[in-house]
Amino acid sequence: MGIIKIDSDTLLFGVIGDPVAHSMSPVMHNRAFAEIDYNGVYVAMNVKNIKAAVTGIRALGIRGASITIPHKIDVMEYLDEIDEMAIRIGAVNTILNSQGILKGFNSDWTGAMSALTKKTAIAGKKILIIGAGGAARAIGFGVVSKGGKLAIANRTHKKGEKLAADLGGEFIPAAEYSKSQWDIMINTTSVGMTPNTAAMPLESTFLEKKMVVMDIVYNPMDTCLLMEARKKDCTTIDGVSMFVCQGAWQFELWTGQKAPIDVMDRAVREALRKTLPVRH
Repeated sequence: MGIIKIDSDTLLFGVIGDPVAHSMSPVMHNRAFAEIDYNGVYVAMNVKNIKAAVTGIRALGIRGASITIPHKIDVMEYLDEIDEMAIRIGAVNTILNSQGILKGFNSDWTGAMSALTKKTAIAGKKILIIGAGGAARAIGFGVVSKGGKLAIANRTHKKGEKLAADLGGEFIPAAEYSKSQWDIMINTTSVGMTPNTAAMPLESTFLEKKMVVMDIVYNPMDTCLLMEARKKDCTTIDGVSMFVCQGAWQFELWTGQKAPIDVMDRAVREALRKTLPVRH
């Protein structure tokens, strides 16, 4: 592995959000830069005013940025170009500065699809997404684009019904989870995240053998949902997998080089074992 070098040619990248103090993105991207000897550095930037931050990206020539809570929607207003899928999803989590032109993308859906397709096919599968927030919308678009049969489950019926309608899927009330045989189940809520690690977004009785269960929570890496799923002989996909896959997509967009995804994955897992970060 190389050593990060900082000089007048160093390209600057960062994650912009509020809060960002415990983001795993700097660990992941800086390890990747060092691995391929790329002259870049990635930092966490706590930002409350996203309009001013975008002005700063232009003025300082920042090469790329990750956008996280609460700015993924508001940032779209200040960009020059937005990728078609990001427009459809309604959120941007990645900015590329291409010679002063700021382009917005969404790598959440690509990260989720990459993590899923490593373990299972999506086309024709019955897929239940739990939650109706931004992550559910991004992943839902990915599922539909890959030919999956989508259903949305959410505690708030109105929000869940709207997302299902937007995506062309169906809404499933919580009491109806177990009435269909799901091939894939994806938790996009924060249920089970540190410090409430004993919580689950559904009862373990809803889990069935051979089901694929994905949890986007990555702190803890091994959530209660995933542990229960393994007891039922389910295939499991943890939140680190999606997080690293979306980060690898960003890395390749920014650098034009192949991401050292195994190195990135190892860096995040090592850091998570040592700290108690909150998911961004």
